[in-house]
Amino acid sequence: MKKSITHLAFSAFIFLFSFQKSDENSWIRINQLGYKQAATKVAVFATKKHDHPGIKKWSLVDARSGKSIKTFKTVAAFGNYGPFTKVCRLNFSEITQPGEYFIEAAGIRSPVFRINNAAYNGTADFALQYMRQQRCGYNPYLKDSCHLKDGYTIYGPMHDGTRVDATGGWHDATDYLQYSTTSANATYHLLAAYRDFPSVFEDNHKKNGLDGKSDTPDVLDEAEWGLQWLLKMHPKEEWLFNQIADDRDHAGMRLPAMDSVDYGWGKGNGRPVYFASGEVQGLGKYKNRATGTSSVAGKFSSAFALASLVYKDLDPSLSKTFSEKSVSAYNYGLKKPGVQQTAPNKAPYFYEEDNWVDDMELAAAVLFQKSGDNDFLNQAMDFGRKETVTPWLAADTARHYQWYPFHNFGHYEIAKSADEKIRAEFISYYKQGIEKVWQKANKNGFYRGVPFIWCSNNLTASFAIQCYLYRKLSGDNSYLELEQASIDWLLGVNPWGTSMISGLPEKGDSPVDPHSSLTHLYNYPTTGGLVDGPVSGYIFNSLRGVTLSEPDEYAAFQSMLAVYHDDFSDYSSNEPTMDGTASLVYLLAAIESDKF
Repeated sequence: MKKSITHLAFSAFIFLFSFQKSDENSWIRINQLGYKQAATKVAVFATKKHDHPGIKKWSLVDARSGKSIKTFKTVAAFGNYGPFTKVCRLNFSEITQPGEYFIEAAGIRSPVFRINNAAYNGTADFALQYMRQQRCGYNPYLKDSCHLKDGYTIYGPMHDGTRVDATGGWHDATDYLQYSTTSANATYHLLAAYRDFPSVFEDNHKKNGLDGKSDTPDVLDEAEWGLQWLLKMHPKEEWLFNQIADDRDHAGMRLPAMDSVDYGWGKGNGRPVYFASGEVQGLGKYKNRATGTSSVAGKFSSAFALASLVYKDLDPSLSKTFSEKSVSAYNYGLKKPGVQQTAPNKAPYFYEEDNWVDDMELAAAVLFQKSGDNDFLNQAMDFGRKETVTPWLAADTARHYQWYPFHNFGHYEIAKSADEKIRAEFISYYKQGIEKVWQKANKNGFYRGVPFIWCSNNLTASFAIQCYLYRKLSGDNSYLELEQASIDWLLGVNPWGTSMISGLPEKGDSPVDPHSSLTHLYNYPTTGGLVDGPVSGYIFNSLRGVTLSEPDEYAAFQSMLAVYHDDFSDYSSNEPTMDGTASLVYLLAAIESDKF
């Protein structure tokens, strides 16, 4: 095992060089965390000068000695992108010697970065800090409890207002709503990270999230926190709940233990627990477009089925419980095929999920792995063939969470479980989706093919995971640079030159003023949280109630193509999310483990 997060900071000497030499119109963007030695390594030069001649040659310089390691004359030049008139990709993948470096081109110097196989060590555990901060019930970060009176049922077969115990799980983001669809997906990612990359995780926290030991890695403790809540949300075969609270929650910033919103039972006296009825819901002006239960029930089932496999030897009794719940949740999804969207109330914003066969595919695939029953495999394949490519991969825009999850783990689970013919078929579906993004990405210097919609960073992390899973299944490295470009985007190779992960790297440029009650009111950092990410200028300009609280330090890099603000007022681009961060945990664990 390992390891200390102190590796995330360079020495004080190196940071003397961490500034970027600039003519105020040109910049070099690099991955601030660094690059593994065998990884694809590309920096991006960008300029706003209309008469800039472009890059003819550039150098990689040792930051300690100041000596040039190599001068390159190969440049991949592109035209305008967002605020920039010219963008160039500078590929230095051939350099594998560990060290600290910067790039110099046309009188511009990049920040210092490092090449080292330890560059990502501890980062998956680092992101778990945000997951613990989002815990509902007992919150180890605040050492306080919240929402202990949740909640009262609505839309169910029981009388509205029936009391159920729904305390636990994670808050979705800065608001305190809780969604089964995002929570089950997050739980699956954490379980899969433990299953696929167990050696990268440490045991530094008790099961309640406080410092100490639990005799299981922290990632599994966090997954179990999600699982215990999911058990409460599926307490009986015929009961499954979809959501706690609604947008009445949006009543100003406050700490979770101080949540005094009145949902009809008195201030702070419990919140509504929405039953997964498969029917249109919405208690106020706005309604969703729900058509069934499969989208959420499938996510429950896959999380429980994977948990039953993970806990088979760790806790056989718990494994048996998860196994039973995985089957009952799957059957619940079969009863009413369709999408169970989240419920709005006062505002038109909700999770507008329009697909569900991917959720049932994943559930059936893991049920097959658990049981060996070929009927589940056949059902998984049938579902998978109905949506071979996750639709957003071919789209330029989408409604909020319209196609979710943002990558289809089901194709992977089928491909690794089935015979060679079926394996090749489902691997090809991953390739088709990646190719659709590549046809957009290869036209710009950032290799950006992900649309600038809400939670674009979540899409980016998921796309990088799909590229990784495709590469590992197929052995095909054709899209390795595209995969790395997605990772690099999240860590600084973007127009704003900032990491999108709070506190990572420790002394880099990352979000310090996120849309967070904890940060805004008490200056608590959202360490490890992945923020929503840039949105198009059209989306930003259409948002309600957004006025920046301070001058925009990234003003020079905003455009109608995309905007990003490190400002707590911008809830569209700078709000950390729980499910995006859970996906990030899987991605960072994969990178640390990757041998290329």
